Amino acid sequence: MQATEQKPQTEIVYPETDGQPMANNTTQANVMTLLKDNLEAMFADRDDVFVAMDLFWYPVEGRPDIRTAPDVMVVLGRPKGRRGSYKQWEEGNIAPQVVFEVASPGNTLADWGFKYAFYDRFGVQEYYIYDPDTGQWYGALRKSELLEPIETMEGWVSPLLGIRFERGQDDDPGVYDAEGNRFVRFEEVKAALRAAIARAEQERQRAERLAQRLRELGVEENDEAGENRPQG
Repeated sequence: MQATEQKPQTEIVYPETDGQPMANNTTQANVMTLLKDNLEAMFADRDDVFVAMDLFWYPVEGRPDIRTAPDVMVVLGRPKGRRGSYKQWEEGNIAPQVVFEVASPGNTLADWGFKYAFYDRFGVQEYYIYDPDTGQWYGALRKSELLEPIETMEGWVSPLLGIRFERGQDDDPGVYDAEGNRFVRFEEVKAALRAAIARAEQERQRAERLAQRLRELGVEENDEAGENRPQG
């Protein structure tokens, strides 16, 4: 009996890009970056929180056609590290729990319908949309196995992340961390760091001038008992 020749299995490819730009305009890019950077900073001391921006998420093994790329996503319970895409079956079958989308003029009702259905079907717990044109947030929270709209987003606190949402303005989305600190851009952090370094340098110079003056008066810096005080 002649053996049946087996055809080699075709390797399934999960693309890491679709050739489209990450953002449609600078405002959208600024908000996406601000959200990602601040969320990463919030969880910098936790190795089990993965934050990504514009990364393909594949929820079903063997189905590279089932995918989407949230503008920003947070996965609790997965380690930090580089990924070309987020293949859920390689991640303990843990779906991203929180996703963010930033609206752009090119978005259509069909786009939003697809994303809502996708996130609802594949287990997202919290879904947030920011519209830079109006400064408004829209959100949905999973209840009874379904994502249901959040009625009022101003003042809303994320159950999983602890962040608070307020009305935004352009590329400032009005998000605050659990300590009440507003999410800030990298350039603001750099400016604050430069100011802190300048203040520290001023204090150092002031301390040096004071030490020099004490030496001129014959007082040693470590003369706490006053033994070397100048004689009258």
